[in-house]
Amino acid sequence: MLSAQATDKSVNKATAKLFAVANTPQTMLDLGLRRLKVFIKTIGLYNTKAANILRTCRLLLEKHGGEVPSTRTELEAFPGVGRKTANGILNTAFGEPTIAVDTHIFRVANRTGLAPGRTVLEVENSLLKAVPRPYRKDAHHWLILHGRYTCIARRPRCGSCVIYDLCAYRDKLA
Repeated sequence: MLSAQATDKSVNKATAKLFAVANTPQTMLDLGLRRLKVFIKTIGLYNTKAANILRTCRLLLEKHGGEVPSTRTELEAFPGVGRKTANGILNTAFGEPTIAVDTHIFRVANRTGLAPGRTVLEVENSLLKAVPRPYRKDAHHWLILHGRYTCIARRPRCGSCVIYDLCAYRDKLA
């Protein structure tokens, strides 16, 4: 929920301190909105995210016994949780063979020709067809890292790309 419009580095820095004092829905609620904001103020959109976190914590306690549910429908019912976040949770926490498509994955899938699509859902469906089931658990992470460090948006590092010969990118850089 915190990662939208934020770097992993900023989220990890904030949550290290936050989770040291509040790592359950109840302890998060006990912090209250003002104190929660202090912990996450370095993350983009922190006001909205703090409110959504507390609403989600309340729902977790009231409807799910404090446990994170394991279905997309239940996850997407939480404020601030969309398909990408739900897929990330389903894959990482519950081992479901699905792929969360973020901007990096969307770019890599289209640029390389691995799983082209005009929308995030089209790319997700294409990836689910292209990536064999046993690899789906880790594919999300591999594709994100490839998009962050090799197939970067403005100036891809094609010369050091391990899939250079398989890539469909027309404007490859040597």
